[in-house]
Amino acid sequence: MRRRRQKSRAPAELDITAFMNLMVILVPFLLITAVFSRITVLELNLPPAAATKSKPKKELDLEIIMRTGALEVGDRNTGLIKRIKNKQQEHDLAMLSETLKKIKSHYPNKTNAMILAETTTSYNSLVQVMDAVRVVQVMEDGRPVQAELFPDISIGDAPPDKSRK
Repeated sequence: MRRRRQKSRAPAELDITAFMNLMVILVPFLLITAVFSRITVLELNLPPAAATKSKPKKELDLEIIMRTGALEVGDRNTGLIKRIKNKQQEHDLAMLSETLKKIKSHYPNKTNAMILAETTTSYNSLVQVMDAVRVVQVMEDGRPVQAELFPDISIGDAPPDKSRK
């Protein structure tokens, strides 16, 4: 029988200085960049079902239909109010704002609107129209101020265009 002589080993030390150096750099960097990232959330709703028509006919159900060649502003109950043709391959947002200002003057307590977009509508166009429906820029005391139009927006799919058939 041979006996092996075991060497007494001291516990190994864990060297974490490189990890600590990394954390000293990484934590302040993450805290600084977190301040600059902001997320804006718009609360959107689905349009009501067509079968639920228990509202009085005098109330406005404003809908803006985004077509490839125009914007159609209308009332779900009575029909088309105004068709705004595109200017240079883009939606005429200035005319849309003017039209919505006139509608808002007739219905000052109305806050909701539906935006119905065709499937080919770009995301950028949808966001621009949503911004034009929510607020409008007006002059107050010689300086531009944003006024609220229809901030409660519902989005959905546009019905088929009857004029193209």
